[in-house]
Amino acid sequence: MTQTDTKPQSNTQRAIHALREMIFAGDLPAGSDHLESELAAHLGMSRTPVREAALTLEGQGLLEMRPRKGVRILPVSPGDMREIYDVLTELESLAARLAAERQPSKDELVPLAKAIADMDVALAKSDLDGWADADERFHTELVRLGGNSRVQMVVAMMSDQVRRARSITLHMRPPPSKSNEDHRLVYDAIKSGDADQAHAIHRAHRQAAKDLIVALLEKHKLSRI
Repeated sequence: MTQTDTKPQSNTQRAIHALREMIFAGDLPAGSDHLESELAAHLGMSRTPVREAALTLEGQGLLEMRPRKGVRILPVSPGDMREIYDVLTELESLAARLAAERQPSKDELVPLAKAIADMDVALAKSDLDGWADADERFHTELVRLGGNSRVQMVVAMMSDQVRRARSITLHMRPPPSKSNEDHRLVYDAIKSGDADQAHAIHRAHRQAAKDLIVALLEKHKLSRI
């Protein structure tokens, strides 16, 4: 991409990115309250883009806006995670089936293969943050390969909440070796055009991820932090 192709981010886009990252990093903890003026001062911008960013993040389930009280950062609820993973499991499994049915070219599969390779490298280095980044790329690319724009839209709406729950539990879970194996099997099924296998493997993978994250949230009462 050339420099002329890159559009500068608006203040609202920058505010969305900054607030999202602060929530994921725990700088804006679950249950905490913040005035728009406070957040605007921290980000070095006016209240208008901060308010617009908060509205976007409210729609993504990361916070709630309260009249005259600013924003409250929402906790990660085990119940919410169950519901979200139930929907993601079905939609991503459908995407895996659709991707296998249309049998992407070798070039189209390169980003998926790269994400798996990066997960392997990160796991070998015990770099869980790097693994999580590569894992997120895998799921994003899988949905894109499915070619259904509605599936992509709904999954995107939920991805931030899943990312947040995963960031909280990431360093409490066992090494995700099985996850890497599952991803490789899904990739192989898509590459070979085995739609039933791609669907079944990914569905079982997402169900296992749901069980793990919900169990950790419940065990450590992490939804209250």
